[in-house]
Amino acid sequence: MTQVETPTPTARPVANPGPLGLMGFGVTTLVLSLANANVFGSQLTLFTALPLALAFGGTAQLLAGMWEFHAGNTFGATAFTSYGAFWLSFYFLVTQGYLDPKSANFVGTVGLATYLLGWTIFTGVVTLGALRVNGATASLFVLLFLTFLGLTVGAYMGTSGTSISNIAGFIGILTAINAFYNAAAGILKDLAGKDVLPVFPIGKK
Repeated sequence: MTQVETPTPTARPVANPGPLGLMGFGVTTLVLSLANANVFGSQLTLFTALPLALAFGGTAQLLAGMWEFHAGNTFGATAFTSYGAFWLSFYFLVTQGYLDPKSANFVGTVGLATYLLGWTIFTGVVTLGALRVNGATASLFVLLFLTFLGLTVGAYMGTSGTSISNIAGFIGILTAINAFYNAAAGILKDLAGKDVLPVFPIGKK
């Protein structure tokens, strides 16, 4: 009797979810940071960022984090999932009246500042991990940490901290640009099979 050989299943390649997460983060961060920096004055407010916070920065980035788990990337999974959750929480923070002084849900200046403080600490911890990835990723998280830090200090200071929040907005714009660069580097590397844009490896010659 002839033995039938069972074909060995081939592993399907897993696409890199990093660029998706970075784009979702970058676009949403750019819009909100432009509002925080008061670049366009009253013509652009944080409400403009809400649809992005829900759909792109929130949901799409959260999905990218889940796919990073499948790809075996602990750092990417932690970062994308967490910041996806940040944008979703930000969406509900605004839409449920937590930032509206006229709402019964208003958290107040200290409440908002403490919310931002938690994310500043989290970003500081993640930045320690980013310092072991590559220079491009490390610079992204350093900028993000400074953005959260500035927003936190500005929020604790209340109306007197508006200028600090504006400066944090400009740092946030640089953070978004950095995220776009990292996303482009990931996309081009996948298409070319090698680094096209430099990401500045750390600890490698």
